[in-house]
Formats: sequence, C-alpha cells, structure tokens
Amino acid sequence: MTPKSLGLVVRRKRKRSRLRQAELAALADVGIRFVSELERGKPSLEIGRVMRVMNVLGLELEVREKSWATVMEAEDGA
Repeated sequence: MTPKSLGLVVRRKRKRSRLRQAELAALADVGIRFVSELERGKPSLEIGRVMRVMNVLGLELEVREKSWATVMEAEDGA
C-alpha cells in the first residue's frame, strides 16, 4: 500500500459515510487540511493522526510481512 492508495481508501470510505472533510476532521480531532492531505496521499503525515481518522471511519491498519521478505529470510537461513 502506498500513501496515495491509503488516501483513496480513506476518501472513498468518507464519501460512503456521507461525511464532509470538515465533519470527519472534527470527529477525529484533526484539521480539515490534515484530512485533505491524507486523502491526497501526502507521505509524511503523523501515523497516530492517520489512525485516528481511520478509526472514526471504521478502518484499521494491518501490518504484515511482504511475501518476498519471507522468501529472502528462508534463503538466508534466518
């Protein structure tokens, strides 16, 4: 996932939830500009604030290893 693709997911979910950026910002206790930057895929946003916005929208972030990383580790004997 890239910052841009995450932004698209957030934007689609916000629109499906019939929320304006200002409404989402208020619910997540962030600024409207933050929501706008998140939806546009700005890569340097604070992760805690991103997670607050996602939580309000009922989204969660899942972290897992890429499949190629697992293959590389097996080859290295890790």
